[in-house]
Amino acid sequence: MPGGRLTQQERQQIALGLADGLAYAEIARRLDRPTSTVTREVMRNGGPTSYRADLAHRATERRAHRRRQSPPRDPKTPPQPYGRDAEAVREYEETFTTVLIASGTPKMMARVMSCICLSDAGSLTASELVQRLQVSPASVSKAVAFLDEQGMIRRERDERRRERYIVDDDIWYQSMMASARSTAQLVETARQGVGVFGPGTPAGTRLENIARFLAFVSESIARAADQAREVLHTKPETASDGGTAG
Repeated sequence: MPGGRLTQQERQQIALGLADGLAYAEIARRLDRPTSTVTREVMRNGGPTSYRADLAHRATERRAHRRRQSPPRDPKTPPQPYGRDAEAVREYEETFTTVLIASGTPKMMARVMSCICLSDAGSLTASELVQRLQVSPASVSKAVAFLDEQGMIRRERDERRRERYIVDDDIWYQSMMASARSTAQLVETARQGVGVFGPGTPAGTRLENIARFLAFVSESIARAADQAREVLHTKPETASDGGTAG
């Protein structure tokens, strides 16, 4: 399996594969690359609907140039916990953030959410976020307020009276249930439309079909979330820590 960075020709093959509707795994198989490489490449460069090989190649060159120009890492920087590859972690954080942005989360909010979610503790203080993301305290404060309002994080005081921002184990369950409730509201609105436009009319029939479809989806999401909720509370297996905790 080839290593190293993707070539421009490989990026063109990725673009062609996306245009043909191929899955990431199939594109990766044709390139003899890991599926994660293709997924990361697409998601950090516009997503499957906006990916362009030439723009992706230039963006990668710019990122590489910035890394070469950046000052050397502080030798006092602690090693990654559990023996993790620091560069692989950095690239994954970028991919995770890009996926959050593609799902509709504003950029700064996605960066903060990603940073907290990918920390081993699942919580960070404002000062820790400022240090990790290299942004202003005001940017962190605004992002935290948005995430708190959306129910994506919660706040609590630690033993030093510092406010910590936490990603609960249950947050993804709550997110799915909120999605189900939102979809259920669309169902109710569509059914109201049937009464307005008349059952059996073209518009009324269309609205009834929409309501039936969305009702099935909403109920399926809620049922599946309830059935799988305990998965979110599975504890990690004991592992030897190769460094400081995240």
